[in-house]
Amino acid sequence: MRTSKYSEQQIIGFLNRATAGEPVAELCRKEGFSQPTFYKWRAKYGGLQVSEAVRLRELEGENAKLKKLLAEAMLDISALKGVFGVKPLAPQMRRDAARRMVQEHQLSERRACRLVGLSRDAYRNPPEASAENQMLSQKIKAIALERRRFGYRRVHDVLRADFPGVNHKRVYRLYKAADLAVRKRKKAKRPLGQRTPLMATNKINAVWSMDFVSDSLCNARRIKCLAVADDFSHECVQMAVDFGIGGQYVTRLLDEAAQFRGYPKAVRTDNGPEFTSRAFLGWCERHKIQHILIQPGRPMQNGYIESFNGKFRDECLNEHWFETLPQAREVIRAWVQDYNEVRPHSSIGRMPPRRFARLHRQQAGTDQNPTPNEVTLQPRTLSE
Repeated sequence: MRTSKYSEQQIIGFLNRATAGEPVAELCRKEGFSQPTFYKWRAKYGGLQVSEAVRLRELEGENAKLKKLLAEAMLDISALKGVFGVKPLAPQMRRDAARRMVQEHQLSERRACRLVGLSRDAYRNPPEASAENQMLSQKIKAIALERRRFGYRRVHDVLRADFPGVNHKRVYRLYKAADLAVRKRKKAKRPLGQRTPLMATNKINAVWSMDFVSDSLCNARRIKCLAVADDFSHECVQMAVDFGIGGQYVTRLLDEAAQFRGYPKAVRTDNGPEFTSRAFLGWCERHKIQHILIQPGRPMQNGYIESFNGKFRDECLNEHWFETLPQAREVIRAWVQDYNEVRPHSSIGRMPPRRFARLHRQQAGTDQNPTPNEVTLQPRTLSE
């Protein structure tokens, strides 16, 4: 912008001479400026003193500075809104935000780092993952792809044996960085009501819970799966797969399981025809086993086996497509072995059920099965 060669003091002096009576044309000719310039000065400085003119110039300079600061602030706000809504705390998010400011909003690197609160050295030199973290991340991804319903805590439980010095917070950080979070399922809304507390035992082979799970082959033929689980150790005692399983079939399966574990003190079932048949009731009476029947329409009274069936559906039946009955038996047998020996369970110290049962027997001082007698039941919170 072109500036005048006359100062404010000289301009005000010219205006005062014209006010005193000196002709404007003669004043302009003597001092070397045009009449339009004179009238422009009079419109701007008319009636001002020298001190007031100096103050006016200072105010104009301050106004220009404020306009510049306001323009820069608006540009910063626009860049921040274009990159993120809330300032992130993680350094990697700050680094990505600064990079977007430089590329999309044409800000300088120094200014972008100042806005996101990151040093220029941290922006230019992002951290590199160590060899141990890379190996751990690959292992986490492999486990998450194999066990799709596992969260980071169960993944950490599986990794304990191979990585004893890694805590759950480190696993969570790598798990989240790989975007492996499990989608939460929406629970169905049910009317509120009073729940009957589930009673559980304090020793192995005290109560076995059992129930049926249905599925179908690819040719639409239905198959039935009988699941039997120990309420205390959460072991899967027996798992049978067939086209039809009646009451006598159930007793043969329980006798087969009892050859290795011994007979339980009690069994908990629903009111299905297989469990109220003469063959099953006679089997309970012969072996002096207490038969606990839940109330009709109250599946949570048999909550342990219902919880087991939910895991069985999610991790086995929903993940496989069965073509033949032998194939279904082979896949389900492998899943049961993995459930008993590898998969950690949160309600028993985050360890596999078979390991928990072995430790319990060692603490009890015997590996022998207890003799049948009256069942001792104690309240226990149903978890997992």
